[in-house]
Amino acid sequence: MAVERPIIIATRGSALALAQANLIAAQCRAAFPRLRFELKIIKTTGDKLQTASMAQVGKTLPKGLFTKELETALVKGHADLAVHSLKDLPTELPSGLILAATPKREDVRDVLIYRSADFLAKQKETIGGQTEWSPGQGDLRGYQPHLKLKDLPKGATIATSSTRRKMSLIAARPDLNIVEIRGNVTTRMQKVAERGELDATVLALAGLRRLNFKIKPNGTFVGDAVPDGLLAAVLDLDVMLPCVGQGAIGIETRADDERTGKIVERLNHFNTFHAVTAERAFLRGMGGGCQSPVGAHAEISGDKILLKAVSFRDETVKRGEGKRPIAEASALGEELAARLK
Repeated sequence: MAVERPIIIATRGSALALAQANLIAAQCRAAFPRLRFELKIIKTTGDKLQTASMAQVGKTLPKGLFTKELETALVKGHADLAVHSLKDLPTELPSGLILAATPKREDVRDVLIYRSADFLAKQKETIGGQTEWSPGQGDLRGYQPHLKLKDLPKGATIATSSTRRKMSLIAARPDLNIVEIRGNVTTRMQKVAERGELDATVLALAGLRRLNFKIKPNGTFVGDAVPDGLLAAVLDLDVMLPCVGQGAIGIETRADDERTGKIVERLNHFNTFHAVTAERAFLRGMGGGCQSPVGAHAEISGDKILLKAVSFRDETVKRGEGKRPIAEASALGEELAARLK
């Protein structure tokens, strides 16, 4: 008796990508316990360019930095579905491929990661007032829990590799000093913990949660590999709108693959799918990719969809919002893009 071949799930090898792929695999196995699902880890162009800046003002980065190789595996039949952070998936997909499903979205907001003033003070309280400091540690300054952008001192330095985050921060606080930062989540946290020239960095709450990092009620930031003494504060959406698709996982398949289509259909979350449809239509209308300096967030309320968006193109700030029936999600995104271009 022939053994039915497994469903192959393509994913990148980063910690976040693996966490998301394992989440999807678990949902697939729960929904279809008689089927076999296997992960296929693929290194993408973006993984090979981690040391390069993703925020090159005035330069055009290739589309699909973190998706092209996964899509090639789909097209060639080496994988049946690809799991993406939806914010990385271009709005124009290769012929024959579709965004088939989006599971329920995580929190879309961004988080400010910074040092605790109380922790630094306790470090200095040693018998006899003596303590050993690493070079530069004496310059570290910390802040209180539940920090707001307005609470940062004039000229404070925040590190981010995202043009959208940079422009959002400057729009809220023109006096802030924004610098580039590279590396994975753990590397960025370590830099904030150790470097006196940095006051904070900004990361996506959804990714942090999927990596099992947590923000305690007192603001303490905890999890494996989190340096001691870090705090976290969630930024309100009126301060920083997320990038298109932030917090959502996208499942890409071949359009003609009915077997896989029926499987991932069980994972789709109606409200999330239509919300990101509006956001992606907005991004497509703006003519940008995943690194474009725009933000958007759509929410479903009753039978309507509300979309808020911001554009920092040409370093000018344009904001807008609109509402339409859910069935007109794409039209809503296109309409808002036309208004903000």
